[in-house]
Amino acid sequence: MTDIPLLLPALAIVYSLAIFCVYRVLLSYRTAQGAIAWIAALLGFPFLALPLFVLFGRNRFSGYVKARRLGDQSLNHLLADFEQQAAAIPKTDREGFSDELRVLTALAKQPFTTGNRCDLLKDGKDIFDALFDAMEDAREYILLEFYIVRSDRVGQRIKSILKRKLADGVQVYFLYDDIGSFQLPRRYLTELAQAGAQVSSFGNGNVRRRRLQMNFRNHRKLLVCDGRVGFVGGINLGDEYLGTDIDQGPWRDTHCRVTGPAVLGLQLAWLEDWNWANDTLPSLNWQAPEEDAGDQDVLILPTGPADPFETCTLFFLNCINNARKRIWITSPYFVPDFQVVNALQLAALRGVDVRIIIPEKSDHRLIRLAAYSYLVQASRAGIGIYRYQPGFMHQKLVLVDDRYAAVGTANLDNRSMRLNFEITALSTGSRFVQQVHVMLSEDLKACRQMTERDYRDRSLAFRLTCRAVRLLAPLL
Repeated sequence: MTDIPLLLPALAIVYSLAIFCVYRVLLSYRTAQGAIAWIAALLGFPFLALPLFVLFGRNRFSGYVKARRLGDQSLNHLLADFEQQAAAIPKTDREGFSDELRVLTALAKQPFTTGNRCDLLKDGKDIFDALFDAMEDAREYILLEFYIVRSDRVGQRIKSILKRKLADGVQVYFLYDDIGSFQLPRRYLTELAQAGAQVSSFGNGNVRRRRLQMNFRNHRKLLVCDGRVGFVGGINLGDEYLGTDIDQGPWRDTHCRVTGPAVLGLQLAWLEDWNWANDTLPSLNWQAPEEDAGDQDVLILPTGPADPFETCTLFFLNCINNARKRIWITSPYFVPDFQVVNALQLAALRGVDVRIIIPEKSDHRLIRLAAYSYLVQASRAGIGIYRYQPGFMHQKLVLVDDRYAAVGTANLDNRSMRLNFEITALSTGSRFVQQVHVMLSEDLKACRQMTERDYRDRSLAFRLTCRAVRLLAPLL
């Protein structure tokens, strides 16, 4: 009986916190289903739901300041200089620059620039060789930002190059994600720092950064050297991208090498992340390259939970809704929300060739199961879902008609749409678009097209499991 008076205040505190969290949900929810789920859990099981809400409940990363969108005073002068330089960068003024592309520039808060070149890089060895060569050729600075960094053969090679360049007087800025690189030994980072590199994680540090939750991750993978050459795509820094994983087989991935003024867009995205993580502003080159790198119009599109819109979702919807002949998308993780599913169905119904390429072998069993639950909707609308057979397909590409193609880090899942910081390079160059088309056509030859029967002919237990896993889509 003596415990009852002590229990009542504790219950009052717990339920007060739960009600406050419900208030936060009502103010900020993005989907009614998610809001109802959180409210029911918080009021029905507050002792369990409260810690989960603290870790996973927020859907807006309000602490991160997107300098060009919300206005960080410490960046204003530098970015004003960048805007002046950007005003001198040739921008595409071709006739027929469509409204759909203007929408993308508004989402990116960056212009399409002309005079660029994008080179497709396919699979681990070729991609890593290009990354290594670019770092070896750097004369002023090297900017790295990767979701996963490992201390394996690839990681040791990276460290060796960086230490050698530091000894030559090149500045090195090394940014990594805490969750993606949780296995990275502290010694690896210490060695780089002792050699003179500026090393920072995206989520640890001062009070502003400690507001980062586990649910928000920096999934970007980019490298910029001297403001002259940049790389973006699906590759992280680890041996598995060389096909050393016996269970999953060879990894199929794509990266993109960018030269020309669009590199400054990659650099700007890196700078905003670095300023968030480190509160410093490195001195970087913001002069557009004078030499003509190529003839492609390129847009750099950073997306993330600090954006005023669901930028990544709007990017995919814009591509799908404006496709006239073809929309091909590759993603290792296929758990789209109803908006994207509906857009894909409408595209297929109006006669667009809709193809989604996903892996047969996966590093995430739950996501693999969830993908089965979309087969009925997809098949009936005429959407082709193809499973890549030889190994783990990890590339993230979008091909729209013969008009433009995009290479980046974003997947067709809730995490990329709403929770991760992602980045994409989009080119309207006809030669680049044709290269993407040829490459994906070859990939499709190594795929098995799934049908409704792949789901219908399985056991009831399997189908129920797939549908149940799909309910977890916001957390996968």
